[in-house]
Amino acid sequence: MDRLRAIRYLVSAAEGASLSAAARLHGVSVAAVAKLIGALESDMRVQLLERHAHGVTPTVAGRMFLEVCRPALAQLDDAVEQVTASSTRVQGTVVIGVQPVVAQEVLTAALPKFCALYPDIQLDVRYFMNMAELQNRSLDAIIVMGWPQQVGDLVGRALGATTFVVVASPAYWTAHGMPQHPLDLEQHNCLCIRSNTGSVMDLWHFRRGDERVSVAARGSIIVDNVHRDMVRDLVLSGVGVARLLDWHQRPGREVPRGLLVPALTDWVVDEVPPVNLLYAPSVRRTPRVRVFLDWVVQLFAEVERERLRPLPATAMPHWVKMRRLRASETR
Repeated sequence: MDRLRAIRYLVSAAEGASLSAAARLHGVSVAAVAKLIGALESDMRVQLLERHAHGVTPTVAGRMFLEVCRPALAQLDDAVEQVTASSTRVQGTVVIGVQPVVAQEVLTAALPKFCALYPDIQLDVRYFMNMAELQNRSLDAIIVMGWPQQVGDLVGRALGATTFVVVASPAYWTAHGMPQHPLDLEQHNCLCIRSNTGSVMDLWHFRRGDERVSVAARGSIIVDNVHRDMVRDLVLSGVGVARLLDWHQRPGREVPRGLLVPALTDWVVDEVPPVNLLYAPSVRRTPRVRVFLDWVVQLFAEVERERLRPLPATAMPHWVKMRRLRASETR
């Protein structure tokens, strides 16, 4: 039995809440994943996953085992990357298209590590807001958040997803009170962002158990998606409330540092946009592009591991397809 591969399958199955998610990630069949995880459980003489109709969840023993395995696998991957980078010396230019939100929230902070691993690779980062802008551009890879409607013959690989969290500064909550129910947001200065399709994302959906609530958020400022960092900065300064991406809850970001405080944490936001990596099938044969693609996959796998529970992407909201000036007009 390949114990290391079995552990990787186990981690992927636990993070994706299904054997099929692990199979897709590793490019093997569901049966292969099930067989190897089963062999690992037999070898350890303990059940690590609970199988049920809707997927899998770790057992108590499985959670304990995963807590030890995840950092060990990360250290092993880092060691392999460092040795490979020092011996292979991959070089050349990789041209990537990245939406500003992905660059601002995830990619930029991680790039120093990539540059250290691959000092002879030059990254040429191109800005774009929607897929239509990428026509006739020679790109090696594209990282896109949301629901792209034009992918052509590109290979698509799911990197993960993100969701929204309602936040404000501690000073704002102290002055105006923290909402106890989504409808309380109607009494607050809610700062909104205009989507890539031109719709103001002012319809905020919430779910708690069987209860569903939609709030038409209103406030003093609306900002285009390309300038969404303005909303973050305004919220940090105490101007109002915003619905920001949950990447702000990652270690070292504004929420863990206490600069922003989440509200309505017992409610779930229904809109969960996916994050995808797109590339032409032929580019994986180019070493410099391949190492970047693999590095991006590992980067977002780490982002997903930082979550307390898996976050499956949801279908495209109907307001995106309808292209209204305000999402709330579709109610």
